[in-house]
Amino acid sequence: MKKKFCRGILSLLFLAMLFLQVPAQLKALKIGAAVPDEVWSTPLQIVNSPQKTMTLGAEKEKLILLDFWNTWCSACLQGFPKMEALQKQYGDRVKIIPVTSQDRPALEKFFASKNGQRFASLHSVVGDQLLKKLFPHVGVPFVVWIRDGKLLNTTDGDQVTENTVAEILRGSQSSLQTVVQRDDDGPLMISPDLTLEKGFVLNHYTFFGKGRMRGLASGTRFHREHGKTYGRQFTNLSLLEIYRAVAQEIFNQQGEKLNVKRIINLVNQPEAIDFTTDAAMESRLYTVDYLVPKTESDSLYPRMLRMINENTNYTATIQKKAMRCLVLKRTSSKDKIATKGGVFIDAFLKSPSVLQNATLDFMLSPINATKDLTPLPVIDETGYKGKVDLHFSAVKDLQMLQKELAAYDLALEETARELTVLVIQDKKL
Repeated sequence: MKKKFCRGILSLLFLAMLFLQVPAQLKALKIGAAVPDEVWSTPLQIVNSPQKTMTLGAEKEKLILLDFWNTWCSACLQGFPKMEALQKQYGDRVKIIPVTSQDRPALEKFFASKNGQRFASLHSVVGDQLLKKLFPHVGVPFVVWIRDGKLLNTTDGDQVTENTVAEILRGSQSSLQTVVQRDDDGPLMISPDLTLEKGFVLNHYTFFGKGRMRGLASGTRFHREHGKTYGRQFTNLSLLEIYRAVAQEIFNQQGEKLNVKRIINLVNQPEAIDFTTDAAMESRLYTVDYLVPKTESDSLYPRMLRMINENTNYTATIQKKAMRCLVLKRTSSKDKIATKGGVFIDAFLKSPSVLQNATLDFMLSPINATKDLTPLPVIDETGYKGKVDLHFSAVKDLQMLQKELAAYDLALEETARELTVLVIQDKKL
């Protein structure tokens, strides 16, 4: 009896190991590749359904869209009504399946929340580990298109429309733009396998392009080693955002601080480089990746600025310029601002306006970050290095601020100074 029991346990373990090995053997599919047979028959856990599981095999004859999502993804949630409408419109010809790697308890908690209750009827695959191996991605929403048992395409959620679905169903030329997401720190468009080349060192690299890259999120990342930054990557950003970030680093190297009041945009069409991103502006987005030799990391940003100038119709330079400004000064030798200690509070632009156990920079930075109080740049000539306590009733305009500062023997005086500025202008052809 004991031997029979042991043999039964071993058999179950053997079958379990075989089952677990199937997903491990799966590799990322390339477009045009057939979805493996075992994937069609593997039970997938689902929520908000009388059935606890489903299989893709039951939908194999349809156009299948796997809509990868997560509860924290606002774009995913905003896209669900569109997906639901398309599902109703095309009926049995299409199957749109939401898929998330989040587990069932996380989903049930979400659907019980006020926000999640709007989507409580959503049938979704949960706890996915299998499909993500076949269709790896970094961000969501990420949509996988499957037709006739093969991977047809991978896109972002914006491309799922009545027109694109209709194109696929009638066999027309597809207008879908393939999205392949990456999750590595290497230079853009260089194979990660480059690191396998022994003895090879990538000393310099430039990638520069204009227009939205759908496979990349908007943002920036650094190439670093041993605390040294030898490369910088910007993806899907306006040119002004890139210029500003690069110039900020150069200002820092010079012991200066860049702010909006020290950026002079002389471009004839300033909206070409300075805008809030929306669909109409996608053609004006830029993606840049730039590396210098690791031993020359200090030269990264000046060289990067020159490279960007060479590849655009604009020229950005950092220069000294005489300009009107407000200078913060002390009006007496009495120290009325020294901190009494306590917790750090940074609430300068709130009402009441409070700085506690903070440096004066916490007052100047928000003033320079907006032109609401004054369009003039504000610089500190108090020479005060310690931390301060400042308690104002409110800071609604410059006149009120001047009055509040006077109680601390401080004043803002308008004068002219030679300031470091970033000047951007059209390139002279």
